[in-house]
Amino acid sequence: MKTSWRTASLVVSAAAVLTLTTACGQDTQPPSSQNVGITAPGDLGGIGSGAQAGQNSPAPSQPANTAGQLNVATDAKLGKVVTDELGLTLYRFDQDSAKPAKSNCDGDCAKTWPPVPADDASAGEGIDKALLGEITRADGTKQLTVDGWPAYRYVKDVNAGDVKGQGVGGKWFAFTPEGKKAQSADLPGLSTREDAKLGEIVVDEKGMTVYRFMKDEAWPEPVSNCTGECVKKWPVVSPVDFDDTKGIQKKGYMTFARPDGAEQQTINCWPIYTFAGDKAPGDTNGQGVGGTWYAVRPDGKPVGAPEK
Repeated sequence: MKTSWRTASLVVSAAAVLTLTTACGQDTQPPSSQNVGITAPGDLGGIGSGAQAGQNSPAPSQPANTAGQLNVATDAKLGKVVTDELGLTLYRFDQDSAKPAKSNCDGDCAKTWPPVPADDASAGEGIDKALLGEITRADGTKQLTVDGWPAYRYVKDVNAGDVKGQGVGGKWFAFTPEGKKAQSADLPGLSTREDAKLGEIVVDEKGMTVYRFMKDEAWPEPVSNCTGECVKKWPVVSPVDFDDTKGIQKKGYMTFARPDGAEQQTINCWPIYTFAGDKAPGDTNGQGVGGTWYAVRPDGKPVGAPEK
């Protein structure tokens, strides 16, 4: 589960738009005023900023059979995260499931990510006790769940407030008090993440999945066929300076003027959107909707779309 957003607005003249549209499908790059610089994707694992609560204070050696009172700590990058009684961060695993609650971390995985026992876990301030539950693991032990998601610690977190497990493998994320995945507040305007089912996909500054509409057009110039009520369900991605992206293809990265006059970002000349039905970073509820909406790869190709 991996994590780590800024946007920049662009004002584009009609002449600039005309110039950019000629770049679609060609090797010639759009003018720098419309290009928005590329850097290689970074490893989101090992984010080690300490939470304000207990930052850098050693966590006492904790017995494997206790969790104690769960609390909320504030990390400088991730915001509010859930910790156990000793201040150690609790994590969730993308390859688990919440409905039904099920852990898919056993064997060596469980040695690196020790399951949090449910037996003595209780809700401290800021934690809704209604979100706490438990599952029975294959070895018969009870594991704590938060909003249905099995909870774990990370063996490399040795101090209270450590969040070194955040984003490891693109599948491990600290819990928010709501049971969601904690996300870094400093993601680029557009970047990529590794999804367990879809592979490498594009996300916006909030970590929300970015999509393509198969009824749109890219050549000879970008055209959005999502207007009116459609845009309420599929909000357009506003212009993002290329210097505020990470891992996105530069060729065909441009903006264009929509029918309503607003500017919309493209990747490889294809208009891009988010989905109102995605409620948290990492959600991909828009994937395959209507057979016309698909998550976007860094080169602008739709993930899992049928071949034409």
